[in-house]
Amino acid sequence: MTLFYDARGNIYGVVSPALLRRRGIAVPDSASQAAAVRSAWAASAIEAECGWGAIPRPAHAKAHRCDGLLVGPFQAEPPFDLLIVNTDGTLAERSGNGLTIFAQALTDQGAMTEACELRVHHDKSDALSPVATRVEPAVHEQVAGFWLTLGLPEFGPSAVGASGVNQTFLGDIELSRVPALTALDPQWRHSQFVRVGNPHCVTLVEQLSALPDNQQMQQPSLFDVLKAIAFAPPTGAGQPCVAGVNLQWVARQSANRVVARVFERGEGPTASSGTSASAVACAAWRAGWVEGGEVSVVMPGGTAPVRLHTHADTLLSVSLFGAARAQA
Repeated sequence: MTLFYDARGNIYGVVSPALLRRRGIAVPDSASQAAAVRSAWAASAIEAECGWGAIPRPAHAKAHRCDGLLVGPFQAEPPFDLLIVNTDGTLAERSGNGLTIFAQALTDQGAMTEACELRVHHDKSDALSPVATRVEPAVHEQVAGFWLTLGLPEFGPSAVGASGVNQTFLGDIELSRVPALTALDPQWRHSQFVRVGNPHCVTLVEQLSALPDNQQMQQPSLFDVLKAIAFAPPTGAGQPCVAGVNLQWVARQSANRVVARVFERGEGPTASSGTSASAVACAAWRAGWVEGGEVSVVMPGGTAPVRLHTHADTLLSVSLFGAARAQA
């Protein structure tokens, strides 16, 4: 049976490859092979496991009951391989909330009892596969969860394969101007590209009022334009990134605390995103908005604690704390 978990408003289904095969969905035995032939089975898995089925669909709800499907593990002991399937049937390189949920599911099954490595397989040509993340059980502010070690972020258009963008500056910090975003709102003229496993485009705004509202982003007039920017072809335009890019907006709230909104590649507006929170914290650090140490990233689904490991003026790595709970 597919289990559903919630991590800061992000909901994923967790299902084993064996269960999908018993349901007639031909998932290969290895994660790498499953990623290579994703188009043969992923959309069917989403339809079978993430649809509303007999559950009444709430008013104004998304087309699917969750933000994606976590398929795995493909072995009985660590390191554990998995695939993260977006609701459009594409694969993600990494998901902070998804990995938190997968770690909690493994813990509930008795398969994960200590820190271990989770390896996400994907089919993107511009990034190595699998993407490995060390996940360590921990307690943060009396909440039991996991610290995810996400490694060293990369900055700039080349890190995410972006083209057709212009150079701009915020103070003396070199950033990018994405014409399609600036055309939507002149306040969206300063963007920082960041790769934290996934590709991200973080737009820094001076006022909280310049952040888009999730309900607003659901409206076709804005959703369709953002989808063209964020989604890879054929569902999007693949501009500025041919493989698609996750979009975020961030504004300062107080010292080492920022507020963010997220429009995910392959999904759309979402209550929260772990790798997005990490990318937001990294972009805010590079702009001089926050210092190294713990940064709180406030999203509609909850606040994500992010640790920026720095030395002098150098960012060494980023870690994310997350907790998940099973849905009834």
